Amino acid sequence: TSLILDREVSTWNPKTKSMVQDMVKEGNMEALKKCFSSRMEFGTAGLRAAMGPGISCMNDLTIIQTTQGFCCYLEQSIGNLKERGVVIGYDARAHPPSGGSSKRFASLAAAVFISRGVPVHLFSDITPTPFVPFTVSHLGLCAGIMVTASHNPKQDNGYKVYWENGAQIVTPHDKGISKAIVENLEPWPESWNTEEALKSTLLKDPYQDINTEYFKAIQKHCHHREINKKSEVKIVHTSVHGVGHTFVQSAFKAFDLRPPYAVEEQKDPDPEFPTVKYPNPEEGEGVLTLSFALAEKEGASVVLANDPDADRLAIAEKQESGRWRVFSGNELGALLGWWLFRCWREQNSDAAAVKNLYMLSSTVSSKILRAIALKEGFHFEETLTGFKWMGNRARDLLDQDKTVLFAFEEAIGYMCSPSVLDKDGVSAAAIAGEMISFLATKKISLSQQLTTIYEEYGYHISKNSYFICHDQEVIRSLFERLRNYGGTKDSYPTECGRFAIDAVRDLTTGYDSNQPDKKAVLPTSSSSQMITFTFSNGGVATMRTSGTEPKIKYYTELCAPPGNSDVPHLKKELDDLVDAIIENFFEPDKNKLQPKPQ
Repeated sequence: TSLILDREVSTWNPKTKSMVQDMVKEGNMEALKKCFSSRMEFGTAGLRAAMGPGISCMNDLTIIQTTQGFCCYLEQSIGNLKERGVVIGYDARAHPPSGGSSKRFASLAAAVFISRGVPVHLFSDITPTPFVPFTVSHLGLCAGIMVTASHNPKQDNGYKVYWENGAQIVTPHDKGISKAIVENLEPWPESWNTEEALKSTLLKDPYQDINTEYFKAIQKHCHHREINKKSEVKIVHTSVHGVGHTFVQSAFKAFDLRPPYAVEEQKDPDPEFPTVKYPNPEEGEGVLTLSFALAEKEGASVVLANDPDADRLAIAEKQESGRWRVFSGNELGALLGWWLFRCWREQNSDAAAVKNLYMLSSTVSSKILRAIALKEGFHFEETLTGFKWMGNRARDLLDQDKTVLFAFEEAIGYMCSPSVLDKDGVSAAAIAGEMISFLATKKISLSQQLTTIYEEYGYHISKNSYFICHDQEVIRSLFERLRNYGGTKDSYPTECGRFAIDAVRDLTTGYDSNQPDKKAVLPTSSSSQMITFTFSNGGVATMRTSGTEPKIKYYTELCAPPGNSDVPHLKKELDDLVDAIIENFFEPDKNKLQPKPQ
């Protein structure tokens, strides 16, 4: 205990110090162990953990240690770091018991870089996450840091890192940064000195400039300004107590769209997220209850919702029956992909130009873009799960003078503009607003347009969910059983209930039965579990672990060829397939898995 207090509480934050002293006084060894037994792991997603004392939590000391490591790694990797500098942004999260907040952590990170003579562009106010990668690219900086935990519970915070190419870091940078953190645990003398850092000539505030430049950049994707100006469509927007309100209002203004009605109780940033159980629009209707009420009052037919750091976008539409339909991320991927291609084709009459055009999605997302690409003649590529992969691949393609029109993932993440090489819920909101206004002139709803897309390119029906499991050993044995199915070593299932399996790809081990050499083309990672099964009925199912939550997720989709529009039959076939996967592969009763809360 004395060692803990001596070294790991070498902090100038009296609140975290006091929390640890209280644990010691009370002899609360469980709590002390939880806080101090293992250091947060720095990965490609950076850090994400609860705010509080100790090396397993987000606090002043761990932010300083992380930034010192990151700074040293940048010094070794980029020769002109001191000329170009870095950008730091933050959301509105705060944790009064430990004194931690996104703004405080951002100031400490700035102090670390400034103490080494590195210029820092520190936003003077909260911003959406996409503003950080935009700033890296726009100003040609060496790196970006965004302090946010996105849509996690209120006690959490995170530290997200972008490389000089404007995309999130990928391996080997995460390992290099992680090693440098461990080599620089002792706080440097000036790292605590935020007051001096904030007075430094090395500190710049990019807020006004980036606000102007970002909204200028996204206007390249505004193609129907005259329709937008005249549109009578009423849209409701919620930022779910996060940072999105001001920025989505500005994005609508940049597109000359009528301002969306803001949900009053949720429009201002509030780290307590008082009106929702989880601040995650992906959770669907519970988060949108107040939005639906406002829409009913104002006569609005569409609701847009950002997550708290405004990098994701959910959309719901009122149906003729009077009920609200919350679109899945895959359905919105189909709508936005169709819309962006339609707008692009209107601007590009040269038939050969389509050969230079690319769309991307992650391997657990709908294959609808593949179907559109096959028919329309552009390129579609699949990447590993997560926008870090899509952002880096997009950068590679842009460097080869290709046009990257769109990228998406099923977790309501969309990259509609190459000026941000990450998901961006602000530009996506404005582009969706224009699409909705355009369709309204033809008296077409989003639901009707989605049906038209499926009729033309083939129905793609998906069903995604997860089980909660806190026991790593259970997770490991569940996946190992699938790799040694029926007790036979290195043998995968050939069927699941009544459904025959045509192919298996295991991105944990690098096996792919579809490849001539049986080796997967996509990068593999032994530190996370991920197996994809392709079924003979056109079904695809991926089971994977989450990098940030105690979940085993599943993603399933039935891809039907154009012409097969018996939707009830397709839905039943997918439901039966999912039931078989749960019963035969997950075995929830045997493994004591908790289903997704309703």
